[in-house]
Amino acid sequence: MPLTSEPLRKLGFLTIGLFDEADPRRGHESTLEIIELGEKLGFDSAWMRHRHLQYGIASPVAVLAAATQRTSRIELGTAVIPLGWENPLRLAEDLATVDILSGGRLNPGVSVGPPMHYGQVKHALYPDTADVEDFSYDRVRRLLDFVRGEPATDFSGVEGFEVFSDRVQPHAHGLGRRMWYGGASLRSAQWAGENGMNFLTSSVVKAEESEDFAEIQLSHIRTFRAHHPDGDRARVSQGLVVIPTDTASPEQRAKYEEYARKRTPRTATPQGPARMMFAPDLVGTSAEIAERLYSHAAFREIDEVAFALPFTFDHEDYVQILTDIATKLGPALGWQAAT
Repeated sequence: MPLTSEPLRKLGFLTIGLFDEADPRRGHESTLEIIELGEKLGFDSAWMRHRHLQYGIASPVAVLAAATQRTSRIELGTAVIPLGWENPLRLAEDLATVDILSGGRLNPGVSVGPPMHYGQVKHALYPDTADVEDFSYDRVRRLLDFVRGEPATDFSGVEGFEVFSDRVQPHAHGLGRRMWYGGASLRSAQWAGENGMNFLTSSVVKAEESEDFAEIQLSHIRTFRAHHPDGDRARVSQGLVVIPTDTASPEQRAKYEEYARKRTPRTATPQGPARMMFAPDLVGTSAEIAERLYSHAAFREIDEVAFALPFTFDHEDYVQILTDIATKLGPALGWQAAT
């Protein structure tokens, strides 16, 4: 059990923002309403996933720009933007703009690697450069440099009536310290630490040294901090799927339990050639979930979370889940709502 002097400090949630192709606005509005609700409930942060060529929000940065105008306090993050789909210079401009609009509340999370189904999409995404695009950590390094104010060009000054800068504008002071890397391997954890990023660890990890999920996640957290300039003070956020049922209706509880049951088999052994391990979904009363979290080796190592909302539930389900997390599970973990 964690010491009572070390309560959960920051409580956040993560949503994918699903929508119906026939009525996409309703799904996007639902996501914004959920973020507004999160602020009213006292959550510290709201995070959005990124989905391309699917029926989930493809441009969370744009949606978060809208969220900046509907909220005043809650931090807004991405978990995560896959950089294989992005130009680092243009993304740096968008991130800085949204951070300025938010008053310094943006927490961009990113990852690298080729885009999903790259063989089928590369000619649409990079028609002239598909075979030479760099999807390594260097792509993150470029983004970090631009966000942190390093020169993007050797030209600046006045040309006619226009004034040019040699670095990304607007420059968002402090944004560079709020950049996160979403990692599932020891290598990613070490790289994120060495490059002074924050670290997002989710419900998916690579089974490299063990087949015990909590042990794997714990090793990633400790590896990250061992290589970060801030050491044990380096920020880590854990993201597990958590579904409290305290105020759920009988129908909701049945739906939640069936959702978790269908996903449980993938948690037993490493999946696929990459040997990915999935954490079990945590369904039950807040007291039951808190007990399971307290016994989780990686949870005992962190003081920030961004609990993931299930992908396919209804708006009313998310309202119930978030309300239970904020009013029952959070306090059971020592957390106090922001005001």
